[in-house]
Amino acid sequence: MKRNIYVTVSLAIVMLVMGGCKKKEAVTAGDQKMTIRTQQVHEEEVEQTYEYTAIVEANAVNNIAPLTGGRIDRIYVEVGDRVPKGKVLVQMNENSLKQSKAQLDNLKISFKRIDELYKVGGCSKSDWDAMKTQLDVAQTTYDNLLENTQLVSPISGVITQRNYDSGDLFGGLPVVQVQQITPVKMNINLSEALFKQVKVGTPVSVKVDAYGDEEFKGRISLIYPTMDGATHTFPVEVQLPNSDSRVRPGMYARVTINFGTQKHVVVPDEAIFRQQGSGNRYVYVYKNGKVSFNRVEIGRHLDKAYELLSGNVQDGDMVATTGLARLKDGLEVNVEKK
Repeated sequence: MKRNIYVTVSLAIVMLVMGGCKKKEAVTAGDQKMTIRTQQVHEEEVEQTYEYTAIVEANAVNNIAPLTGGRIDRIYVEVGDRVPKGKVLVQMNENSLKQSKAQLDNLKISFKRIDELYKVGGCSKSDWDAMKTQLDVAQTTYDNLLENTQLVSPISGVITQRNYDSGDLFGGLPVVQVQQITPVKMNINLSEALFKQVKVGTPVSVKVDAYGDEEFKGRISLIYPTMDGATHTFPVEVQLPNSDSRVRPGMYARVTINFGTQKHVVVPDEAIFRQQGSGNRYVYVYKNGKVSFNRVEIGRHLDKAYELLSGNVQDGDMVATTGLARLKDGLEVNVEKK
């Protein structure tokens, strides 16, 4: 019996000793510093080039239609025709115009008579004023009917729609549509950070998918005065001369703007840590045996590195390039010797 008690106590002591040893080993392992790799970063002259996507638009679009209904006597153009400013495109029925013209001519004769009488005192000023008013109203009516009987193009451009045939009754849709495609324009949205750099007249290069890598030269023609509070961007209009009309509305375009070069710190890809659940980027800077957690704003991707637009990372700093997910601010680490 005593022998059994002795064996049991001995086993308990052995287990306690082994457990203590394991606990000591675990603590020792936990006290070991993490080993990381680092790389020194430097400032470089980085070309400030930005690319945007856009859809090509006509510089101006005019829908040609009369103010009132009526029969379309003749349409002089087809889709694809090029037309100069002032060209008659559509002739509407002239019946109302002819009636208005006859009334206007009669009033002109009547006014001439009363005007002669008024000059010699043969009628009162009120009669003269009443007749003059009638004449002015008739002239305005005739001018409006003339404008809506012969429909002219207010711009030089190309016919892009024709919705009726000669003899049709006008039913609400534009009779024809004219688009000005020399020049064409594109609208893009620039970051708030570029607001002070962009100017009207800034040159741009444009590529459209239809012509591969061929570049077309344009310029910034308009900067909108307001900014989107949600995206912190502002719209800019880009204009392309398009004198040969090769670029057409609806084409997919890529607009590139070059703002010269700026000196920025450049860090390797593997040094950028993206925090889960957000779009924030961070870099761990190694100094005096510890790493510090620094939020950064990245710019252009340069081969295997990113330029930093902001953040507390200086020229010559050493940054961590391994184990980023296990690091934390102020952690003591060892650096792997090369």
